[in-house]
Amino acid sequence: MTNPRQPLIHPSYIVMTLVLAGVSALFLGFSASYLYNRFTVGLEPIAVPILFYINTLILIGSSYTLIQAKKQYLEDNTSKYKTYLWITMGLTVLFLIAQIVAWNQMLAQNISLKSGNMAAYLYLISAVHLAHVVAGIPFLGYHIYIAIKKMVSPVSVLVYFSDQDKKRGLDLLTLYWHFLDGLWIYLVIFFLVNYLF
Repeated sequence: MTNPRQPLIHPSYIVMTLVLAGVSALFLGFSASYLYNRFTVGLEPIAVPILFYINTLILIGSSYTLIQAKKQYLEDNTSKYKTYLWITMGLTVLFLIAQIVAWNQMLAQNISLKSGNMAAYLYLISAVHLAHVVAGIPFLGYHIYIAIKKMVSPVSVLVYFSDQDKKRGLDLLTLYWHFLDGLWIYLVIFFLVNYLF
């Protein structure tokens, strides 16, 4: 029997759901505005750089490594848990670097914010997505820091793995990461479809 004072859904999950709903609404608004400008003004869409597609694979890889980190957490595997968290951080930093390189490639091709609305939308939407990735890095870094700080002895490892708050935090981080990956895949497909058709 459940405790009547214990909520069925932890408030953290409710907050995360509201955050993700807000971010979804923001990008759907961007998408609708992009389509409105394209079809009412008759603007030609531009092709996304190849690095955008490579970044998709990088983000999928980071989602996979975070899934593996969570799996190792549930299996009480300390070393692999830390390793997968570090790999996730490395892939995330690689994504950020590749995104900056992609923007520089666009600038080298004379595609800038002044090139027109379609180029401006591409920069804006990809930059806002990147900002959300950057916003998640401190939380990922926190998990890495706590794992290194607390998982130093068999007793501290046991305490760490049995902490429901830590497990909930990892759940929320994983949910946020998967959402950002899914959002990026949607954006790349959105720009590709608009360019092709």
